[in-house]
Amino acid sequence: MANAVEKLNTIAITDIEKVNTLTDDNIEKRSTLEFAGTVYTVATGGTITTDGSYKVHTFNSSGTFEVTTLGTDAVVRYLTIAGGGGGGTIGGGGGAGGYRTATGMSVSATSYSVTVGAGGAGGVVWTSGGIDGSDSVFNSITSDGGGGGGSMTADQKDGHDGGSGGGGAFDASSAGTGGSASAGQGYDGGDSVYGGNSNYAQGGGGGSGAVGTDAAAGPGNEGDPGDGGDGLASDITGSSVTRGGGGGGGGHINAYEGGVGGSGGGGNSPLLPRVTGPPAVAGTANSGGGGGGGSVRPESYNGAAGGSGVVIIRYLFQAA
Repeated sequence: MANAVEKLNTIAITDIEKVNTLTDDNIEKRSTLEFAGTVYTVATGGTITTDGSYKVHTFNSSGTFEVTTLGTDAVVRYLTIAGGGGGGTIGGGGGAGGYRTATGMSVSATSYSVTVGAGGAGGVVWTSGGIDGSDSVFNSITSDGGGGGGSMTADQKDGHDGGSGGGGAFDASSAGTGGSASAGQGYDGGDSVYGGNSNYAQGGGGGSGAVGTDAAAGPGNEGDPGDGGDGLASDITGSSVTRGGGGGGGGHINAYEGGVGGSGGGGNSPLLPRVTGPPAVAGTANSGGGGGGGSVRPESYNGAAGGSGVVIIRYLFQAA
């Protein structure tokens, strides 16, 4: 009993005061710290896949991203690519759709409308030039549609401005210039060339990772068309995928093949056998790639459509 009394006597007044400061509010705060744990984001919309501890929502068409439970770490990583521009008539390659990506975007427990831009139509001989792609939108982010390629036959020799610029075209009197890219979204289109007489060729469309190359004068009456600019690679889905290539520029006669589309979905301009030729190649769907420009054979006059865009969202859904 004496030992117990001695222990009791060692409890100082200050210790008793500390115990008294444990109010109901303090006890609740302590319990929260010890037992609540981390809350993880839950959301719906698009095609949902898993990469380790992350959920990935891929929107290949417009829809709604709805956050039903907001996590403690309430941020997402995103990739937003607009539709690619259409290739021009006997013209320049279409520019890639605007490419925007970042980590750390804050989100709330609400619904977000997601817009996935369509690719622009290819130019139709004597009727229209390459058409610009449509914008893609998520939250506060808008990616600009790719610029349509310039056309020889539709009073549109210069490539259009866009997420990436369309390639320029020769219009039977002078060479057109490539379109300009939106800041931070892509690169400019290439210029066409006119070397006198029938020596001409068309510029490549700009890509999300590189400029479309300029056409160059060749021997005799033939020019060397420009290639589409390359796209950019992203591992947002868990695998590295390149998107946003520019379309290849159209060529003339048959010494040079049509311009090659940039890596990441850019469409090729037609090859040029002397008697006949295939059509230009469209940009790959959901890549934002530009369409190939048409070349100077009747079967190959028309430009090809740009590829549609894509929106991808990634966030932590469980402990890493």
